Amino acid sequence: MILELADIRITPGRQAEFDEAIQRGLATVISRAEGFCGFKIHRGIESPDRCVLMIFWDTLEDHTVKFRGGPLFAQWRAIVGPYFAAPPQVEHFTLLAQSA
Repeated sequence: MILELADIRITPGRQAEFDEAIQRGLATVISRAEGFCGFKIHRGIESPDRCVLMIFWDTLEDHTVKFRGGPLFAQWRAIVGPYFAAPPQVEHFTLLAQSA
Protein backbone atom coordinates (compact mmCIF):
# COMPACT_ATOMS: atom_id res chain seq x y z
CA MET A 1 0.00 0.00 0.00
CA ILE A 2 1.19 3.52 -0.84
CA LEU A 3 0.51 6.64 1.20
CA GLU A 4 0.05 9.89 -0.71
CA LEU A 5 0.67 12.80 1.65
CA ALA A 6 -0.56 16.20 0.45
CA ASP A 7 0.28 19.32 2.47
CA ILE A 8 -2.45 21.80 1.54
CA ARG A 9 -2.48 25.53 2.26
CA ILE A 10 -5.98 26.99 2.16
CA THR A 11 -6.78 30.57 1.24
CA PRO A 12 -7.38 32.35 4.58
CA GLY A 13 -11.04 32.82 5.42
CA ARG A 14 -12.17 29.97 3.15
CA GLN A 15 -11.64 27.04 5.52
CA ALA A 16 -15.34 26.25 5.95
CA GLU A 17 -15.89 26.22 2.17
CA PHE A 18 -12.79 24.06 1.71
CA ASP A 19 -13.96 21.60 4.38
CA GLU A 20 -17.16 20.98 2.44
CA ALA A 21 -15.40 20.85 -0.93
CA ILE A 22 -12.68 18.39 0.05
CA GLN A 23 -15.15 16.01 1.66
CA ARG A 24 -17.41 16.22 -1.40
CA GLY A 25 -14.46 15.68 -3.73
CA LEU A 26 -13.25 12.66 -1.81
CA ALA A 27 -16.74 11.12 -1.70
CA THR A 28 -17.71 11.79 -5.32
CA VAL A 29 -14.42 11.67 -7.23
CA ILE A 30 -11.42 10.17 -5.44
CA SER A 31 -13.45 7.27 -4.05
CA ARG A 32 -14.14 6.17 -7.65
CA ALA A 33 -10.44 6.00 -8.59
CA GLU A 34 -8.86 2.65 -9.35
CA GLY A 35 -6.65 1.53 -6.47
CA PHE A 36 -8.14 3.94 -3.92
CA CYS A 37 -8.08 2.39 -0.43
CA GLY A 38 -9.10 5.18 1.95
CA PHE A 39 -8.19 8.61 3.29
CA LYS A 40 -7.65 10.78 6.36
CA ILE A 41 -7.74 14.58 6.60
CA HIS A 42 -6.11 16.52 9.41
CA ARG A 43 -6.46 20.28 10.00
CA GLY A 44 -3.62 22.26 11.56
CA ILE A 45 -4.18 23.47 15.10
CA GLU A 46 -1.55 26.21 15.09
CA SER A 47 -2.20 26.88 11.39
CA PRO A 48 -5.92 26.35 10.67
CA ASP A 49 -5.37 27.30 7.02
CA ARG A 50 -3.26 24.15 6.60
CA CYS A 51 -4.49 20.59 6.04
CA VAL A 52 -2.70 17.32 5.62
CA LEU A 53 -4.52 14.91 3.33
CA MET A 54 -3.50 11.25 3.42
CA ILE A 55 -4.80 9.02 0.66
CA PHE A 56 -4.01 5.32 0.57
CA TRP A 57 -3.50 3.65 -2.82
CA ASP A 58 -2.83 0.05 -3.85
CA THR A 59 0.14 1.11 -6.01
CA LEU A 60 2.07 4.27 -6.81
CA GLU A 61 0.89 4.04 -10.41
CA ASP A 62 -2.76 4.04 -9.29
CA HIS A 63 -2.18 7.61 -8.13
CA THR A 64 0.55 8.97 -10.41
CA VAL A 65 -0.50 7.40 -13.70
CA LYS A 66 -4.11 6.21 -13.59
CA PHE A 67 -5.62 8.94 -11.39
CA ARG A 68 -3.46 11.92 -12.33
CA GLY A 69 -3.45 10.95 -16.00
CA GLY A 70 -7.18 10.36 -16.19
CA PRO A 71 -10.35 12.46 -16.19
CA LEU A 72 -10.96 12.17 -12.44
CA PHE A 73 -7.97 14.39 -11.63
CA ALA A 74 -9.47 17.38 -13.47
CA GLN A 75 -12.79 16.83 -11.67
CA TRP A 76 -11.00 16.70 -8.30
CA ARG A 77 -9.00 19.88 -8.94
CA ALA A 78 -12.13 21.71 -10.12
CA ILE A 79 -13.73 21.00 -6.73
CA VAL A 80 -10.81 21.71 -4.37
CA GLY A 81 -8.42 23.82 -6.44
CA PRO A 82 -10.22 27.16 -5.97
CA TYR A 83 -9.40 27.03 -2.24
CA PHE A 84 -5.64 26.44 -2.57
CA ALA A 85 -3.44 29.34 -1.47
CA ALA A 86 -0.55 27.54 -3.25
CA PRO A 87 -0.14 24.24 -5.08
CA PRO A 88 -0.13 21.35 -2.58
CA GLN A 89 3.16 19.67 -1.75
CA VAL A 90 2.67 15.97 -2.51
CA GLU A 91 4.92 13.03 -1.65
CA HIS A 92 4.51 9.26 -1.53
CA PHE A 93 5.51 6.85 1.24
CA THR A 94 5.70 3.13 1.92
CA LEU A 95 5.13 1.66 5.37
CA LEU A 96 8.26 0.94 7.37
CA ALA A 97 6.65 -0.10 10.69
CA GLN A 98 3.44 0.31 12.67
CA SER A 99 1.98 -0.38 16.08
CA ALA A 100 -0.85 -2.82 16.72
